[in-house]
Amino acid sequence: MTDLSTTYLGFPLRAPLVASPSPLTSSLADLLRLEAAGVGAVVLPSLFEEEIEAEATRLNDHVEAGSGVNPEGTEYFADFTFDHLLLDRHLELTEGAARRLDIPVIASLNGNTAGGWVHYARELVTAGAAAIELNMYDVALDPTRSAADVEEGYLELVRSVRAAVDVPLAVKISPYFSSLANMAARIVEAGADGLVLFNRFYQPDLDLETLDVKPTLNLSHAGEIRLPLRWIAILRPQLPQTSLALTSGVHLGTEIAKGLLAGADVVMATAELLRRGPERASELINELSVWMDDHGYQSVEQLKGSVTQHTSGDPAAFERSQYQRVLHSWKPEPSA
Repeated sequence: MTDLSTTYLGFPLRAPLVASPSPLTSSLADLLRLEAAGVGAVVLPSLFEEEIEAEATRLNDHVEAGSGVNPEGTEYFADFTFDHLLLDRHLELTEGAARRLDIPVIASLNGNTAGGWVHYARELVTAGAAAIELNMYDVALDPTRSAADVEEGYLELVRSVRAAVDVPLAVKISPYFSSLANMAARIVEAGADGLVLFNRFYQPDLDLETLDVKPTLNLSHAGEIRLPLRWIAILRPQLPQTSLALTSGVHLGTEIAKGLLAGADVVMATAELLRRGPERASELINELSVWMDDHGYQSVEQLKGSVTQHTSGDPAAFERSQYQRVLHSWKPEPSA
């Protein structure tokens, strides 16, 4: 029987498929369905520091607005517990999932200040998170900040959170660093136990009627796997002791196989599970198992990293060669 077990962030997992952050992982009922469908671990939706602080500001404004009307109002609000706050709900989900699920529950965090990253990471660990995933979604807008400044900011953040928590730490990064291999190695040196490739930067759209900027969510498509696939294959031989997770564009069990072949320890899925429900995870895992059986692989460990750049003495030349092959691969459609 095919052995689908793998290891990620030091945790032994029964399968290499992980449910990444989505509305499905924001509900305890759906988390239990994902576990029943066979996923190896789950990552909860990101806790955004800005949302927490904005909610606290609105609440404070509400309290202050009424405090001058009735002298007793301030004392009343001081002892009131606001259980509906975003942070409370998020911590309750983390605590409930950690208590009810037998698979690792990973908390995702996107901070806005250095102190916020550390504070909320500690809160999530106290609530029961088995690991922390730092969701590095940040657009560098200040023209006075150099690329080196931006990178050092990321690294200092990783160091600070690493010093504050004693659970495994993964960092979800974007592909837009000018020297991605160098930055990946420095993030690991700063204390990351794993890297998640890549963060999808959602792009806003314009409403031509209202002339407003409107948020637009487009779920991933199959072709998006190619970018993280390429970089997993490049980084695996360079970071042999680091956990690597591939995310984006995973819709078939054979795409899980591709991620593992390139060197990923786990492959994460969101869009396919959102479109077809948590039970689709079971089908994906079965598709992977069938492919492995058909191709003579007895275990994920045997499969993992079979296709990387470790056989190339000059990875840059290897990449240029593949680029040329792609350009020459196009052929016109035969005329009817």
